[in-house]
Amino acid sequence: MSQRIGVVQFPGTNCEQDNIDTIKNLGGDAEILWHGSDTIGSVDAIVIPGGFAHGDYLRCGAIARFSPIMTAISRFAKSGGVVLGICNGFQILTETGLLPGALQKNVGLKFLCQMESLIVDSTSSAIGRWFKSGEKLQIPINHFEGNYVCSPEVMSELEAYGQIFLRYESNPNGSIGSIAGISNKEGNIIGMMPHPERATSDLLGSIDGNRILRGLLEGNVKNNS
Repeated sequence: MSQRIGVVQFPGTNCEQDNIDTIKNLGGDAEILWHGSDTIGSVDAIVIPGGFAHGDYLRCGAIARFSPIMTAISRFAKSGGVVLGICNGFQILTETGLLPGALQKNVGLKFLCQMESLIVDSTSSAIGRWFKSGEKLQIPINHFEGNYVCSPEVMSELEAYGQIFLRYESNPNGSIGSIAGISNKEGNIIGMMPHPERATSDLLGSIDGNRILRGLLEGNVKNNS
């Protein structure tokens, strides 16, 4: 039986259909989870996709964190369900406190839209375990506020508990430790700024994004209703 992935849609989200198409092409099922709903139904894992939730007013993800769906997602994640936040989704996960740290404006104050070389750092998360440490992936970024920051204490914990999933080979946005993606200590909540759904075909310049989303489908998912 194929895994069913819920893909969250906020006003301003613009990457939900790309994620759904990729998940279906990889043999999974996918459905939209509307931000105003207080339930996630019977999905096996969740993607919070990129875009500009609620126009990114105040801060990226600052309004989205109060949507009813985030309460349901928090319950799902705390029960062990796998959640992947991509770009704006990563920002939302930090705003809700499901992941540590924050995303601020890129160094140089420029919007960046380009292919990046990523290095797999930790393989301890539900998605990371399908990779080998040191592997390189080609996946694009598309953001203005992708500069990951955290306190020295949090950085020490991220390194000690193997929570740094991906690092940039050439840090484009000034992120501390060249961080491109992290997980929580349990490894079931993953956030990353690069867009795997935009690296799914040679025509797009890379197929490495397929491996991220296939890892989501094959990860240690947990049914929830």
